[in-house]
Amino acid sequence: MSTVEDGLEESSVNEGGAIADKELAALELPDMSFRSIAAKFGPGIILMMTGIGTSHIITAPTAGGRFGYALLWCIPIAYIFKYYGFEMAFRFTNATGKSLIEAYATTWKKWPLWYVMITTLIQCVVGQAGRLIAASAVLYFLFTVSFGLDIGIEIYAVILGVGSVLILLRGNYQIVEKVAKTAAGLLFVATVAVFLVDPPPLSTVERFFTFETPEGSWLIVAAFLGLLPTGIDVSLQASEWGKAKKVGMGKIRARLEETGLAQPFDPFAPDKNHLTVDTTALPEHALTYCRRWFTIGLWDFRIGHLVSFIIACIFLILAAIWLYPSSVEGQDVIGEIAKIFTLSVGPWMMMIFMLGAFAATFSTAFNYFDGWPRIVGACCRNIFRSTASLQGIDKAEIGEDHKSRWYSEYNIYRATMVFSLAASLLIIIGIPRPVFLVLVASALAFFVAPIIYFFNIYYCMKIIPKTDKSFYPSKFAIYFSAFSLIVFTGLSALLILARVFKIALF
Repeated sequence: MSTVEDGLEESSVNEGGAIADKELAALELPDMSFRSIAAKFGPGIILMMTGIGTSHIITAPTAGGRFGYALLWCIPIAYIFKYYGFEMAFRFTNATGKSLIEAYATTWKKWPLWYVMITTLIQCVVGQAGRLIAASAVLYFLFTVSFGLDIGIEIYAVILGVGSVLILLRGNYQIVEKVAKTAAGLLFVATVAVFLVDPPPLSTVERFFTFETPEGSWLIVAAFLGLLPTGIDVSLQASEWGKAKKVGMGKIRARLEETGLAQPFDPFAPDKNHLTVDTTALPEHALTYCRRWFTIGLWDFRIGHLVSFIIACIFLILAAIWLYPSSVEGQDVIGEIAKIFTLSVGPWMMMIFMLGAFAATFSTAFNYFDGWPRIVGACCRNIFRSTASLQGIDKAEIGEDHKSRWYSEYNIYRATMVFSLAASLLIIIGIPRPVFLVLVASALAFFVAPIIYFFNIYYCMKIIPKTDKSFYPSKFAIYFSAFSLIVFTGLSALLILARVFKIALF
């Protein structure tokens, strides 16, 4: 008997015409108290910590140290106009139980998948080198500069990189979530505590609305707009993390397909309609379950987005107060930034900052070692039949064939992780310049973002039913996300003209 028939045996049709399924009826509804919701956060916090590491700990203080408050306007622009690029990823996964990568497979010749895979492989090298060197710079300052331990920054990079990969190869999604939550708490407490000791005057708020682009600031502007709160490409990773969490629609999608409440998606006969879930056909209990997890997912993202914004502002303002004017560069960049805490509070507080800074920068590198390989594996499962036949990277759900065949998604995920480690370490050993690598990696993310931004909006509008008021974007979300995309794409074009064609920005 087929799987669908097996599923239907355990189901019946109730008087209203909806299928009543024992497994769906047994779903435990999540408690919606604030404390309970916060405890269930995951992909949004991971997304936040993926961005906070380098963009906040290095880029924001670099902006404040070099240019004072001049670039403060960049932060709200980045967060406001990139908001829906990320939210649409959470919305899509919660509404369909699928990753955005599956939606990308429905385009002509699957060209977005090739585009994403190629740019991701580049980011695995250059981008990961920037993130790993930032985490290494913290340890370099702490042990080599402060305590005189004769170890080069590249050695710390090797230790952190190899350690991260070994942990990830032995773990799964849950370890990524735990690391991110721990790091987020440490960083937030350390940063806010220092800020509140001697906060800046209220007149500082004016600088959010003062548009300035000092000479030589283009790379930092590109870094802010490209990597605050993080690169738009990370929305695809967030979609994969949301699917891996296996809650809400992601938990019941397979059951919906078994019972005929949703259609299976075949990436080799791709149909956007097969990704759609008609929630009007779901039993009320299952629909309530999915809606609650959708609400949790949105608040997971929104709170992470807000906290990320606050921390970015705090770091730039503190650097403008305590470091400006300073070039903020070189291998001891973290020591330069740590002066903020020494000057404002005292040496004892600097050690708390170092703990928070390491938590942030390490979690960023750690998350990327997982996120980028997930994207490469996801692209391959939608491009190659052989990989599609052996998809999945969760150790609890794969078999011996997944482990033994090199083309399985599990092995492609692992191979990409090792490739990212080896290639990024080679770059670090050859170019041990933390600020330069972080800013270049940030700018690279900026250039690939508009296409991903467009598809995130497009597929939410095309695949989620318009009649579904819970999951379909509101009119405001649609119009503002379209406006944000235009603004963001325009800024991308301006910066490309400035950098590639040497045309003055303003």
